Amino acid sequence: MFEISHLPERTTHPRTNGLTMVMDKGLSLRGAEDLIEIGAGKVDLLKLGFGTALMTPGVEKKVRLYREAGFDVYCGGTLFEAFFIRNELDNYLRFIDKLGIECLEVSDGSMVIPHDEKCAVIHKLSKNYKVLSEVGSKEEGILISPAKWIRMMSNELEAGSVKVIAEARESGNVGIYRPNGSAHVQLIRRILANVALEDILWEAPKKPQQVWFIRQFGANVNLGNIGPSDLIPLECLRMGLRGDTFFESLPDSLAEGKRLVNEPVEED
Repeated sequence: MFEISHLPERTTHPRTNGLTMVMDKGLSLRGAEDLIEIGAGKVDLLKLGFGTALMTPGVEKKVRLYREAGFDVYCGGTLFEAFFIRNELDNYLRFIDKLGIECLEVSDGSMVIPHDEKCAVIHKLSKNYKVLSEVGSKEEGILISPAKWIRMMSNELEAGSVKVIAEARESGNVGIYRPNGSAHVQLIRRILANVALEDILWEAPKKPQQVWFIRQFGANVNLGNIGPSDLIPLECLRMGLRGDTFFESLPDSLAEGKRLVNEPVEED
């Protein structure tokens, strides 16, 4: 990248903080190649969304391309749940092993899994896989108290999750967000008073949500459910190269008097 001063210091790949998780909802091989071309060094986690890994032609080759590009590939938690509710966890593991996937998501966003059982599954699977676990319901109107969010996240990290994912769905209007898509600020603040920021991957499919997290927690906050076409725009947000975050990393000496303000309209 051409040098320009006063940009935030971005963590580099492979990284444990400042992660970007991109969701592939059924890209073709050509689409995957396009993503790889622009995503080198920018994509850390690649999620084959919900059950698309079962439905997408050429998924084996696509996974291989992603892994060769350095992406940690995993299947969406809904697919894990689809196997789990049928008592076919071993079949699920055989499926991802066949694809060459070494990372998986343990979630209970579409069904009820007793939390002790969920943690036991995380602990067992973490011995052979890189486990991400997700907290929060996919159903609008199901509310989880901040204390329960904290307890579940903490227990799942202790059980062996490398990151806990804060649920939002690809719609961005459940979990850590209100129905209108705005951040549930009090919930997020309560969580972060008890769980380390770097241990959480925040699903943020919408630009205003990405802006909010970057303004609050900086360029290297972990963000997920990013669309392939939003990858470069997100990096621009992280680096202060879009209007929404333009002044975030500029020193006061450069920013003073330069911010846009609404001025009163003079009447003729």
